[in-house]
Amino acid sequence: MYELKTKENDSSVIEFIENIENPKKREDAYQLLDIFTEVTGYKAKMWGTSIIGYGSYHYKYESGHEGDAPLVGFSPRKAKISLYFSPGDPKREELLEEFGKHTVGKGCVYINKFADIDVEVLKELIIGSVNFLKETYPKQ
Repeated sequence: MYELKTKENDSSVIEFIENIENPKKREDAYQLLDIFTEVTGYKAKMWGTSIIGYGSYHYKYESGHEGDAPLVGFSPRKAKISLYFSPGDPKREELLEEFGKHTVGKGCVYINKFADIDVEVLKELIIGSVNFLKETYPKQ
């Protein structure tokens, strides 16, 4: 049986951010930390070794695969900053048109730096993702 590697843990979010080598990326991480915390109302938690996540939900697919994941989150990686929003949120694509400079992967939105994005749109993406996942995966 497959074991998820990205699980919520008690590692320090601040310690993780403080260990980011690039000072600008570290500053961007603190700005994202403040916004995600303010908008979600959840305490930031480490998921795996490099994702800062907020809240959680339990999913179960028709295939039987199930697990837990953060409602939203981000990871200040070396190349780009990964932002985690639900790809199922119906307003996501429309909001991304106004978001600023970014690229989209399978489950992530990638930005080079915080200054490239519209903060108000970021807040709407966070709210939309949290609401969508809470409706899609209500507490069992």
